[in-house]
Amino acid sequence: MKVYNTLSRKKEEFIPLEEGKVSMYVCGPTVYNLIHIGNARPMIVFDTVRRYMEHKGYAVNYVSNFTDVDDKIIKKANEEGTDASVISERYIAECKKDMEALNVKPATTHPKATCEIDGMIEMINTLLEKGHAYVAEDGTVYFKTRSFAEYGKLSHKNLDDLRSGERSLLVSGEDQKQDPLDFVLWKPKKEGEPFWTAPWCEGRPGWHIECSVMSKKYLGDEIDIHAGGEDLIFPHHENEIAQSEAANGKPFAKYWMHNGFLNIDNKKMSKSLGNFFTVRDISEKYDLQVLRFFMLSAHYRSPLNFSAELMAAAKNGLDRIVTSVVNLNFLLENAGDGAMSEAEENLLAEAEGFVDKFDEAMDDDFNTADAISAIFELVKFANTHADAESSGAFLEALKEKIVMLSDICGLIVEKKQGMLDEDIEALIQERQEARKAKNFARADEIRNILTEKGIILEDTREGVKWKRA
Repeated sequence: MKVYNTLSRKKEEFIPLEEGKVSMYVCGPTVYNLIHIGNARPMIVFDTVRRYMEHKGYAVNYVSNFTDVDDKIIKKANEEGTDASVISERYIAECKKDMEALNVKPATTHPKATCEIDGMIEMINTLLEKGHAYVAEDGTVYFKTRSFAEYGKLSHKNLDDLRSGERSLLVSGEDQKQDPLDFVLWKPKKEGEPFWTAPWCEGRPGWHIECSVMSKKYLGDEIDIHAGGEDLIFPHHENEIAQSEAANGKPFAKYWMHNGFLNIDNKKMSKSLGNFFTVRDISEKYDLQVLRFFMLSAHYRSPLNFSAELMAAAKNGLDRIVTSVVNLNFLLENAGDGAMSEAEENLLAEAEGFVDKFDEAMDDDFNTADAISAIFELVKFANTHADAESSGAFLEALKEKIVMLSDICGLIVEKKQGMLDEDIEALIQERQEARKAKNFARADEIRNILTEKGIILEDTREGVKWKRA
């Protein structure tokens, strides 16, 4: 298995630190709103990596955090006149709903930053003791960037170039830094903000220290894979490396994986451009399995362009696989119990070649685009060779291969039992009443029930329309 390592900028053979086990940390969302489809890409991509690792027999310890203290969370809490914890817990729950709808498996551990403050204070103390950090007059603690000789090794940025060119690094409190490149580990409290007591001042942690501490606690000083979107390479992941390796005296992560950007109609997603979509927005128009299929239709490191046309193509592609499984199930209902013929055994051996092609694609830096092509080839093979004369054993074996490969990609291709029209109408009516009563939790729950049953709702001026996916 080859993995492209951002650290070395080349594909490397994957050899875990401990045989048969994989430790994997994926940076999670800051929970101040519903997750958008840009957030969904790393969730889907690295969930698929995890699924394939498990398929290969690895025991995967998968950690993905929630950043539940942040300026945006605090701002929203102040606007609503409530505590930051109320906002973060609300959107953690909503994020988990969207992850379930996307068929993203829950992490082994989903740590929250606010539950790990003691560990952050401990690591900051270690950095101070080792001379990698200092305390400013107001109690702010900064990491001394130049004290870590390998700073820039992930992003391949030169410290002197950063000093002269990266003005984005210059933030408030600049005058008390020893060097403009130093970054915050702990900051003093402000009025109206949550805070914790630390030896230097009452305040809260900087963003970068969170992941270093949570990764260390739940996975150890050194881990196999650290992953996230490519926008996190600098400064977030670069700073994580500096903190972790300076504090622990060991390499932080063996392999660094980053997914490419997601654009909307060839433009950067932005609220000001009116092309900002949450996962919940997309669920109103498409089954979220289509979004997942779309995300996997390109290599994870490639930029990906979202458009209505490409989503339509993704829906057609997913439908091809689903329809093949439906047809196999139909044939199975009338198939005999006899054993496979010799010709069928030979055909099944030929079908195994498509499974090998799938594995080869995934072994090559998780090339899901080519892996899905292998599934399509298997589907075409099944459509060609499965008929009313086929034995049940042959049909079942073909179906199992298609479903297995699809499941590794997190794609649900075997339809659940359908709902009667009157049951659908009754649930839609209940949803409308729940919305009128401002019981949005129940309204969302009903929509999710219908989505799971393959029913797509469309809110129009004429009322709610629905169709089967």
